[in-house]
Amino acid sequence: MNKHHYVAIMAGGIGSRFWPMSRTGCPKQFLDILNTGKTLIQSTYDRFARFIPRENIYVVTAESYRELVQTQLKDIPADNILCEPSRKNTAPCIAYISYKLNQKDPEANLICAPADHLITDEEAFRKICLEALNFTSHIKALVTLGIKPTNPNTGYGYIQFEPYSVSDNVFKVKTFTEKPDRDLAMTFVASGDFLWNAGIFVWQVKNIITAFEKLLPEMNEVFDSEKTAFNTAHEKEAIERIYPQCVNISIDYGVMEKAENVYVIPSSFGWSDLGTWASAYETLEKDYLENAVAGDHVMVIDAMRNMVHAENDKLILLQGLEDFIIVDTKDVLLICKKDKEQDIKEYVAEVKRNKGDKFL
Repeated sequence: MNKHHYVAIMAGGIGSRFWPMSRTGCPKQFLDILNTGKTLIQSTYDRFARFIPRENIYVVTAESYRELVQTQLKDIPADNILCEPSRKNTAPCIAYISYKLNQKDPEANLICAPADHLITDEEAFRKICLEALNFTSHIKALVTLGIKPTNPNTGYGYIQFEPYSVSDNVFKVKTFTEKPDRDLAMTFVASGDFLWNAGIFVWQVKNIITAFEKLLPEMNEVFDSEKTAFNTAHEKEAIERIYPQCVNISIDYGVMEKAENVYVIPSSFGWSDLGTWASAYETLEKDYLENAVAGDHVMVIDAMRNMVHAENDKLILLQGLEDFIIVDTKDVLLICKKDKEQDIKEYVAEVKRNKGDKFL
């Protein structure tokens, strides 16, 4: 393993589209959504530990999730859990780990990846990550992994790439497009030069810092002014001074869509962002009526194409439902048409307005 290879697992989100299973106190990255025996963050950590030194694996999360990370990732040193004082999207999160590592190891080559994605072909993933790390080790490049689309999914952003590779399986990025409508997504997939944006990034930290200097100068200024506090006893105080001065912006908007040295590696490694119950439905095994069931005591009668997630100590009997999401927890039961699942975030907001935070 290369001592200059690092990973930042981004684990600060609240996963509101997976409500009511995902809650503010224990969001989806800390849950075993697919009944595999491991939580999503545990699977992500183990996946990277196959080819990145364990002491070089960091988790960036919210202060309120520190104990959850320590409980679920027994091997991780306490100093490798970076806690953000507030949620400011991915740009400040990536700035934090990048400026910290640059003080420690100026040759650091970093993968930034979400904690809550599903990857089924771990060997293909390892090979692609090492290809990306090899490319960024000698080219001043910002690399993103693009997933070869299997359908015109409207829940993902798309990356268009130039037709000629600059290195083996590495292409210059032409455009980023936010989640398209179905017609546009069908055009993208048919064209063959668009990929899904997986939100997995690879770069040398010195090169992403150069991008911050150029494209997010105000954010760069506040991190740079406090850089000597990183990796010392004063780091927490410094971060608490920095974060209120940071704008809430994603690394995609802030850097990737504007930088000129952005490249993509087309990839296939059984990826899903597990962003919604529908994506969990696609991933889980189905019965002969195409129901995906997670729960020990679920009985399905004359029901088709449903996504069912239930507590293991309760009997659930469904009759006559088609194309529904049914999620039963100790204090909330959700029954929602599958084609309305993009609205679950809005339903959660409605629950908050009517019932406060009790069920969130």
